[in-house]
Formats: sequence, structure tokens, C-alpha cells
Amino acid sequence: MSVPTVSRLAVVVPPRASLIVAMLGFFVVALDAQIVNVALPEIRNDLGGGLSGLQWVVTGYTLMFSALQLFAGTLSDRAGARRAYGLGMLVFIVASAACALTPTLPVLIAARIVQGIGAALITPASLALIREAYHDPAARGRAIVYWGLGGSVAAAAGPVLGGLLTQLDWRLIFFVNLPVGASALIVLSRVARSSRHSAPFDWAGQIAAVAALAALTYGIIEGAEAGYGSPAILTLFGISAISLVAFIVTQSRGRHPMIPLDLFRSHAVSTALVIAVVTMAAFYGIVFMQSLYFQQERGYSALETGLLFLPMTALVAILNPWVARLMTRFGHVAMIAAGQLIMAAGLAGLCLLPANAPVLLVAAFMIPVGVGGSFTVPPIIAQVMDNVAAEQAGTASGVVNTARQVGGSMGVAIFGAVLASGEFMTGLRASLGATAAVLVILVVASLALQHRSQPTTN
Repeated sequence: MSVPTVSRLAVVVPPRASLIVAMLGFFVVALDAQIVNVALPEIRNDLGGGLSGLQWVVTGYTLMFSALQLFAGTLSDRAGARRAYGLGMLVFIVASAACALTPTLPVLIAARIVQGIGAALITPASLALIREAYHDPAARGRAIVYWGLGGSVAAAAGPVLGGLLTQLDWRLIFFVNLPVGASALIVLSRVARSSRHSAPFDWAGQIAAVAALAALTYGIIEGAEAGYGSPAILTLFGISAISLVAFIVTQSRGRHPMIPLDLFRSHAVSTALVIAVVTMAAFYGIVFMQSLYFQQERGYSALETGLLFLPMTALVAILNPWVARLMTRFGHVAMIAAGQLIMAAGLAGLCLLPANAPVLLVAAFMIPVGVGGSFTVPPIIAQVMDNVAAEQAGTASGVVNTARQVGGSMGVAIFGAVLASGEFMTGLRASLGATAAVLVILVVASLALQHRSQPTTN
């Protein structure tokens, strides 16, 4: 009886094991980008620190996640996806334990930065494992849909789970990563070893990219308190500018650049990447600000705050499968423009609401922000892929994901800086209104791409 069972598992488990590992990895990475927001007031009550400290708890993670995406893809090719994934998950688990056991806010921020490094290693390796396990394109496509579902579930569950665990102890939001990560490593042992390819690292480009992003983020966050004209903040902005120039030089003259600069010569690609940055900044920024608004300004608990996010995050997860169909029917550009308009409408509605508006009405206006943002993701990726050469598809995909994560980091940094510069509701409304205006302007820019992407009808 046992022999046929073992034989059957030997045939079935490897591809399924790869899919399970990939889903668990994407789930836990996406979960940690969302679960922490509703716990921020409790973290401040326990560990102290001001608004800038809370911003770093969020951006420390997203900053490293974004800055190391392309480097991690190269590492996955060079070391093998299985090994890179295992390394990333180990780093992520250890960092999660450090977050949960942290005695001070600076230690928490440092552990979140290490978490971001682990997340950056996990994400490209998880997709590579799917590519290796599923050779049939149709089966691979279905597997990628399931992989994406893991992230959607995490986005929907993150605020509610974070609120529930914070009611008990905010440290539990990091402890929850340990059993998920351990399960992923156990299943990973059933996955076949990955092939390894010669893939040179662009060390100079990677160091310059991290320096540029870190200095810019630090300057934006700390400048709200120190003053943007202070010598220290101006020095940071100078370092960021110099690092950016160094990055461009290394990419244009280096033998093995992470990002071929000719990718940006396409107006369609450049516009799509800008939209990706802005929409992600709006989404991450709204989650950060509204978490503080519900708890700090309206006096709701972490669990109640998580439940108020549920309509937005749940609808994003439910409607995601329909986006591909709508994109096929109406075309990339129409979907990108519609998503931005929906998102801008939600932001404008939130901006115009009185400070004491019913919280259910506030939660209702958050729905179009999340749904509109999610409507832009697949068409933006498709828009980029359709305007690059086939041999650049992998790099282009990494660039899009990097742009989205950079947008998330910048959103929290900029929105938080605006909040810190004056009265909370004034800063909140200024951030919401300005972002809505930028999105409307970008709608005009995206519609200019219409001649480059013709819709496909059923």
C-alpha cells in the first residue's frame, strides 16, 4: 500500500511543492508590507519615537525590498532559485524573530531593513521556481495566477490580522512569520535542485542605487523635523544626486549593467514606469496615513482599524481576476487611465470629507483608491512588455517591480513628511489632494500612448 503512495508523490509533489513554496514566499513577503501599519500606534506607545520612527518601520522594509530586486534576480540565476529562496527565507525568519524580540525602536528598524533584504531574495526566486517546475505554458500561467493569489490574500488579510494580533501584543505580527517561513523551508526540501547560470553582478550599480534611494528617503523623512534647508539634509540630497549620477554612469558604461538604459528610450515604457511609481506611492501612503487617522484621530482600536481596511483590500483581491478580461477588451491604455481616474476620485473624496465624517463613509472612499490602483498593475506590466525586445522581458519585469516598490517607499516617506510638517488633518488633506491632482495629470500622459497600444476586442 505504501509503495504506490510514495511513487505517486514522487511524480506529483515536485511541481506542487514548487508552487506551494512560491505562494508561501509571496504571501509572507506581501503580508509584512501590510500587517505592520495598523500596529504603528502600539509600537510607538511601547518603544517610543515620533512619526519619523514609524515611517522607518515601514520604509526600512520597502526600501531594501525595492533596491535589491534586480540584484536578487541575478543572484537567483547565479546560485540557483532553490538556494536563493532558502537563503532569503532564512534571513527573513531570523529578521522577523529580531523584530518580535526588539528592545528598542532603532533595533526594530534595523531588523526591518534585514527583513527587506530577505524579501528581495525571496520574490524573484519564487517565480523562478515556478518557471523551472512547470514546463507547459498553460500550466505555468495557472501557477503564476495562484502565486499572485497568495499576494492578494496577504494584502486583504494583512490589516485585519495585524489588528487582531495587535489587540493581544503587537510583537505577534512578526512572530506569525516564523511558522509560515518554517513551513516553506520544509516544503522546499521536496523541490528539485535548481540549475545555476553564470550571471555577473553589477556591484557598482547596486551600491549606487542603494545609496541614492537611502539618502533620498532619509532626507525626506528626517527633513520634516530638521528642516529641508539644514546642512545635514542638503548633504543627504547631494549624496542622493551624486549616487544617482554614478548609477546612470555605471549602467551606461558598465560591462554588465542591471538596467540597460535604452529601456527608457521608449516613451511608452518611461510613462508606464512613472505611473507605476505614483500609483504605488498613493496606495502605500493611504494605508500608512489612514492607519494613523483611524487610531490617532478617531480613537479606534487596531482591530477596528483593520476591519475598516477590509472592504478596500478584499475587493482588490476579488476583482483582480477580472482585470485581465477588461484589459483584453478595452486595451492597456484605457485600463491604466481608468484605474488612475478611479483612484483619483477616491483620494479627492477622502480629501473633501470632514474630519468627523462617519468612519464607514471614510472606508467606502478608500475602496476606489485600492481598486483603481489594482486596475493599473497588469496593464502597466503588459504595456512595458509590449514595448521591449523579447530578450529584455526579464529585466523589464524586474524594473517594473522595482519601480512599484520604490513608489511605495517614497509614498510613505513623502506623505509622512507632509503630516509631520503641520496639523494632522491639514497634512492629510494636502497629501490626498496633491496625489489626486498628479494622477489626473498622468491620465493625460497615459492617453497619449493610445496609438502605441491598440485594444483587442473579443
